[in-house]
Amino acid sequence: MVRTLVAAIIGIVYLAPEWVAAEQLPTAKRVSRWGDEGLPKLTTSRVTGSPEPPLPYTTQRVYPQLKINFPVSIIHQPGSDRLWTITFDGPSGTTLIRRFVDSVDVTELETVIPSEPGNVATDVLFHPQFEQNGYVFIGHNEPVTAGGEKYCRISRYKVNPRPPYEVDVSSKTTIIEWPSDGHNGVAMAFGLDGMFYVTSGDGTSDSDTNLRGQEMSHLTAKVLRIDIEHPEEGKHYSVPGDNPFVGRDGIAPETWAFGLRNPWRMTVDRQTGHLWVGNNGQDLWEQVYFVRKGDNYGWSVFEGSYPFYLERQMGPAPYVKPTLEHHHSEARSLTGGIVYYGQKLPELRGAYIYGDHSTGKVWGARHDGTNVLWHRELVDTPFHIPGFGTDSKGEFLVADYAGNGEGGFYTLIPTPPPDNTVPFPRTLSESGLFESVKGHIVQPALIPYDVNAPLWSDGAGKARFIAIPGDSPRIEITGARGWNFPDDTVIVKSFSLDFIEGDPNSRRWIETRFLTKQQNEWVGYSYRWNEEQTDAALVSQEGMDQEFTIKTAEGTRQQVWHYPSRAECMVCHSRAAGFVLGLSTGQMNRSAIDLPLHAGASSEPSTNGTSASANGDLPLENQLEMLQRLGLLKLDKTPAELERLVNPYDEAAPLELRAKSYLHANCANCHVEAGGGNSQIQLEFVTALDQMKVIDAVPVHDKFGLPDARIVAPGHPERSVILQRVAKRGRGQMPQLATSLVDQPAVEMLSTWIKSLDMSSKTTSTGE
Repeated sequence: MVRTLVAAIIGIVYLAPEWVAAEQLPTAKRVSRWGDEGLPKLTTSRVTGSPEPPLPYTTQRVYPQLKINFPVSIIHQPGSDRLWTITFDGPSGTTLIRRFVDSVDVTELETVIPSEPGNVATDVLFHPQFEQNGYVFIGHNEPVTAGGEKYCRISRYKVNPRPPYEVDVSSKTTIIEWPSDGHNGVAMAFGLDGMFYVTSGDGTSDSDTNLRGQEMSHLTAKVLRIDIEHPEEGKHYSVPGDNPFVGRDGIAPETWAFGLRNPWRMTVDRQTGHLWVGNNGQDLWEQVYFVRKGDNYGWSVFEGSYPFYLERQMGPAPYVKPTLEHHHSEARSLTGGIVYYGQKLPELRGAYIYGDHSTGKVWGARHDGTNVLWHRELVDTPFHIPGFGTDSKGEFLVADYAGNGEGGFYTLIPTPPPDNTVPFPRTLSESGLFESVKGHIVQPALIPYDVNAPLWSDGAGKARFIAIPGDSPRIEITGARGWNFPDDTVIVKSFSLDFIEGDPNSRRWIETRFLTKQQNEWVGYSYRWNEEQTDAALVSQEGMDQEFTIKTAEGTRQQVWHYPSRAECMVCHSRAAGFVLGLSTGQMNRSAIDLPLHAGASSEPSTNGTSASANGDLPLENQLEMLQRLGLLKLDKTPAELERLVNPYDEAAPLELRAKSYLHANCANCHVEAGGGNSQIQLEFVTALDQMKVIDAVPVHDKFGLPDARIVAPGHPERSVILQRVAKRGRGQMPQLATSLVDQPAVEMLSTWIKSLDMSSKTTSTGE
């Protein structure tokens, strides 16, 4: 009775100990949902297309045979058919400067500047007279000495501007440098005035802890303007006399504009001279700035247009709001762009084109020097976008930051006319996936499933289904992350709340989410249930919040439920995680659930802790074996030989496996290799504990005021940032999205786990 009540409150399904090998369980029975006929064909789905008008552009890979890992930039070498790119040797680490021929058939990459220990390059720029002087500039961050303080540097190299374009690596010359360890900037541009512009970040990784945003004596958090053609004696540059703060005490004279957090990419419009900078925000907003002389962009008193730390001292210039701004519902790591002047996209000539690393969205804007004339979304890609550039003919390129040879460069092409006229379902009853929306009775062809370690969703109950149309649907197992599904697949997940806390009879559906694969791209949609429980309506692409009143033993409480935006859906359902988070081998390796098909039978799994067959005598077959029996996938190992997460709330399971399963389900969609951002921790379940880069690792982001903070401090929950983030709501919370309540049982479990650790688990790598 107590176990059932707790399960109802925290919204999870208690299971048999799933960490027990399958051979140790009694003989399993087959799911009886479909009888002896097997899985029927799904012919009723109308989940296709999009509820919004198509965006004007789509993308096309430009160099399909070029195998490249983690490219972060692309730039044309003047006077040649060569393109330069920076690549990482992993999702984080050292970098290589590489070059290839601008040809659709190119397969070879040439390394022109090899990696150096600790050296992270992020930008390349050619001198306007490169064809005469052969100068190329690299913006990078590196330690002064091995393991020492890190500096941002702008380095110049000499290149033969004639074939074979050899690079003199020994010609490396530092033009300008400053201490910085995080939020480095080092984007570069030559103005039409002949001056050299360089960006710098605040030099830290969270909340401007060094208070550099409005501090003027250092080179950090600024756009710098220097003259490299007429250097001062003993330097490789001079300060232009018309810089806005020249001669003012306590202000670095190189300053052109200031108040930037993490400027990522800068460009100069080669026809108008307009200077653009993309800037990464922190809590809620991403910014683009049309940079003018003497501007103050407000960080860290402001984050974009919004207050951040108003008690901090402003610098010596009025605060200037962003030219363009995006909420984190649609952008989470903004990448500055370029002004396009190619020939293939005439309607975009003169437009500033930029995007977002996390959501893959790309926007365009046109500016007349005074006002924004137009601003709109151009394409929604599945890419992690680190940079933009042009090919040797001036045509648009966007980089995709991916590993395993899947990184690359794409261009924009006009979106072709839609090939069907079937309207996207605006209600669940129009989707074709339900026999009856009232009662939540799905079509017989939908496959119910459950997961070993559920994502925390504020105590909501969940019902999950797979819908795969087609004559011979197949699922491809693709390693430890999300499986690969055919086009037109719909993953259905419905959420319910007990409106009398602990009373399942008060349960009501509140949301149903579709994750659907259309033209090889995954997109997420949310439907909001009506009060009558007869249907649910599509939520707008911006998402929304709704407040529910929950009766408790003490009275009532208010619970805010967040219906995610389309962009937020894909922040979590990322490519790095395999898009479909619960449909992975470790999550699906468990007993199946059985739902009868007769009319009136609810399709919500029971929360009474059973995994038994409809007869209640034996446990049901393993979900992996069930899917293989139905012809949907092929196993090359038995379930007992495959990874298996455990239920984090099952006190009978080993404590370490519970902790790792929780972190996998709630955090590893981002905290995996190439998961986005600059975090190095690896929280995937299959990663060995001493390889997760969390044990005794010093956080490089917010320490949340913890004494001697570590990501996980063995034996010390009170010093462990990861526990602090799970135990809070607001800035820095984990999970980041769609939760307003703390998962208290998980907090207690993680605290117990951290107390049980000792320094023998310490990893040799540090850094969050």
